[in-house]
Amino acid sequence: MAADPSKFSGAERTAIFMMSLGEESAAELLRHMGPKEVQRIGTAMATLERVARSDIDYVLQEFLSVIHDETSLGIGADDYVRNVLRSALGEDKASGLIDRILQGRNSKGLEALKWLDPRAIAEMIRNEHPQIVAIVLSHLDPDQSAETLSYLPERVQSDLILRIATLDGVLPAALQELDEILERQLSGKNTAKSSMIGGIKAAASILNFMDSSKESVVMESVSQVDEDLATRIQELMFVFGSLVDVDDRGIQTLMREISTESLVLALKGAEEELKEKIFKNMSKRAAEMLREDLESKGPVRVSDVEGAQKEILAVARRLADSGEIILGGKGGETML
Repeated sequence: MAADPSKFSGAERTAIFMMSLGEESAAELLRHMGPKEVQRIGTAMATLERVARSDIDYVLQEFLSVIHDETSLGIGADDYVRNVLRSALGEDKASGLIDRILQGRNSKGLEALKWLDPRAIAEMIRNEHPQIVAIVLSHLDPDQSAETLSYLPERVQSDLILRIATLDGVLPAALQELDEILERQLSGKNTAKSSMIGGIKAAASILNFMDSSKESVVMESVSQVDEDLATRIQELMFVFGSLVDVDDRGIQTLMREISTESLVLALKGAEEELKEKIFKNMSKRAAEMLREDLESKGPVRVSDVEGAQKEILAVARRLADSGEIILGGKGGETML
C-alpha cells in the first residue's frame, strides 16, 4: 500500500526522518534547534508507534526531493534564506524573521533566554530599564513572553505593552546595552546587530497568551494612555472566536493537530457560529459524536475552558507560522 503523507503532521515527518538517522545524528540536529522545535519534535518522537516501512521511505524520499536541486549548499546561503522566507511568508511577515535569523544568529544571550523558565527571566530583567525589558519580551516567543510578563509587577505591565507596541526597530546602542546585561548574566557575546522586533503585532501576540483577566487590565491601562493604539492592538489580537474566519481547509488542518478532549472543553465557551463551523468540517459521524460529547459534558471551570482555547490558539499560530493555515484577525486581512 502506498504511503499516505496526510496522516502525519510536519513535526511527525521530521521525527520519522530524525529517528531513521540514529541517535547520534538526531542529537546533533536537535542541538541546532530552538526549545519549541525540540519540544514539538521530541513529543512527536515519543508518540509515534509502528511506523510502516513505506512511510519511512516516503519521508526520506520527500527529503531527498527537496534537496535534489540544491547543488551549492552553503554558497549564498543568506540570499537563499531571504528569498525562501519572502516567498513563503510575504515581505511583511518575513522581514522580522529574517532579521532574527541572519542578524541575530550570533546573539547567543538572546537565544539562550528562550531556554529559561519565564519566572527566571522575569527575575533577571525586573530591575532593568523598561525599554530593555520591552526589547527582551519582544524577542521571546509570544507565549513565553506573556508568561514572563505575568511575573512582573502589574503596575509596569501596561507600560511594557505600550513600549512593545511602539517599538519600531532597535538601535545598535540599545542592543549593545542588552548584550552587556546578558553577558554578565548568561556569559553571552556582544555581537548583536540592529533587528526589527517589537511593534503592535508583537504586543497583540503577547496579550493573546495572557490570562483574560490580566489582559483586560493591561488593555484598559493602555487605552487610558493611548486609546487609538489600544484599538489598533485589539484589532490585531486573534482570539478563539476569530477561528470562525479561518477557511474550511485551515479548520480541517487545525483539527488534525488537536485532541478531541481539548476541542470539547474549548467549545463549551464558544459561540454557535464557531461550533457549526467546526461541525461542518468533520465527517457526519465525527460531528455527531462531538455534539454528544458537548451535551454530556457537565459544568466546567471558566479557567479550564480558557486554557483549552489558548492551547488550540497556540497550535493555530504555529500552523500559521509554518504557512499551513491563514489566520484572519479582527482587522480583516491581517495575517499572523
